[in-house]
Amino acid sequence: MNVLKNIILGTLVHFIVFSCSPRINIHKLVADVEYQTSVMLEEIPKAKAAKATISSGGTPGATGELISPRTLENGELKLVSSRDWTSGFFPGQLWLLYEFTQNESWKKQAQVFTSNMEKEKTNGTTHDMGFKMYCSFGEGYRLTDNSEYRDILIQSAKTLITRFNNKTGTIRSWDHNRNKWAYPVIIDNMMNLELLFKATQFTGDSSYYKIAISHANKTMENHFRPDHSSFHVVDYDTANGQVIQRQTHQGYSHASAWSRGQAWALYGFTMCFRFSKDKKYLEKAENIAQFILSHPRLPKDKIPFWDFDAPLIPNEPRDASAGSIIASALFELSLYSQNGHHYRSTATTIIKNLSDHYRSALNENRGFLLLHSTGSAPVKSEVDVPITYADYYYLEALNRYRKLSGGKLLW
Repeated sequence: MNVLKNIILGTLVHFIVFSCSPRINIHKLVADVEYQTSVMLEEIPKAKAAKATISSGGTPGATGELISPRTLENGELKLVSSRDWTSGFFPGQLWLLYEFTQNESWKKQAQVFTSNMEKEKTNGTTHDMGFKMYCSFGEGYRLTDNSEYRDILIQSAKTLITRFNNKTGTIRSWDHNRNKWAYPVIIDNMMNLELLFKATQFTGDSSYYKIAISHANKTMENHFRPDHSSFHVVDYDTANGQVIQRQTHQGYSHASAWSRGQAWALYGFTMCFRFSKDKKYLEKAENIAQFILSHPRLPKDKIPFWDFDAPLIPNEPRDASAGSIIASALFELSLYSQNGHHYRSTATTIIKNLSDHYRSALNENRGFLLLHSTGSAPVKSEVDVPITYADYYYLEALNRYRKLSGGKLLW
């Protein structure tokens, strides 16, 4: 009853929150996004014609037809195949543009780029099914009720749960670097649970839900430090289910708080509360938000440096992608929490600052929307560049802002 009360309260107070927050010109931003995305659609065939190749920073084994933009390398557009973990974000961006504009041309483009992803529904070599299939087919189903999309999502969920291990209670992340990790589980994997929750809703089969809950519980148990910051990687022993080691592979050090990892955690546990209504996930999300938003090294504009413990702050790269993910998560969390006013106001500030200071100029950067993201700084991969997932979560956050400021439901 208290949970429902919080949700209703969050909906009722949105006018107060937005009247006190910085205003965002949605119509102007969407027009700019349309322009830039049109530029991107022109650049993609040019990059294909130039036989763009996947280089460092791509998912191991990410070979095949190049279909989706990922980033810029030396100023040139880098495309990836459907096997790459980032391949579903651009189709999702197109679906979000269709939702914003109701323009059928964006719907048609979204359908084309989404169809390129279908073969991934049986790719059991990756945990990134949520990123790839839910951001593409999931967005498409949400907006069209296309039963073929639903069936593809169900098959994708069936494929994903083949990576679940009963002993560890988790879904395996990477298959590569077996000399480093026996059974690695990364905090990013929380984002793929939405696909499983939806599969249970689609089919009535609770096995997907139970696996998602098991993974979330084990992540909560083993990924977090006392201050509620998260490790990146937890390595398990599949013989007894015990933790072998905890690391931060893409952060500054194993003891540091990698910014995008904290963003994945915040988003993931907020989403788990949406589907389960289990208060422990809400409390976890609130604790993660407290760690992020009260951190002394969070910049004034709320766009994190790539790692909260990077040694040369303030002379370290930012990560606009982390800012976008955090903002989107906070908009949702504001619906459930008694701290909703603070979360929504902060999310609005983040989106306003991204829009004002981190966006590409029109007709530049091959059509990407945001600048200044960081992929993997330790190996000097995709540092201070546009990255497709920053654009996707920026648009998702902007869409959530639009809906909440208009008194609409998010789903």
